[in-house]
Amino acid sequence: MNEIAQSSIIEQLLQPSIFFWLMVGTIAITAIVMGCLSSIVRSITRERTRREIAAYIAEGSMTPEQGERLLKARDSEDC
Repeated sequence: MNEIAQSSIIEQLLQPSIFFWLMVGTIAITAIVMGCLSSIVRSITRERTRREIAAYIAEGSMTPEQGERLLKARDSEDC
């Protein structure tokens, strides 16, 4: 694109009515992406904890009942 066309597009996007919706859309997309990333991190952490508890049970440091209680306590903390 040439420089005139680029400045024309920028001028159109900076009009108050278009700029408002552009910002609303940007905020909405950012919130959705951050929510997805938060969910991914939470599920990865939860799976890592389950694996660690399973390893403790396998090596005999913890009984299966203790591991089950830990996992149930962790699940009840979610709001």
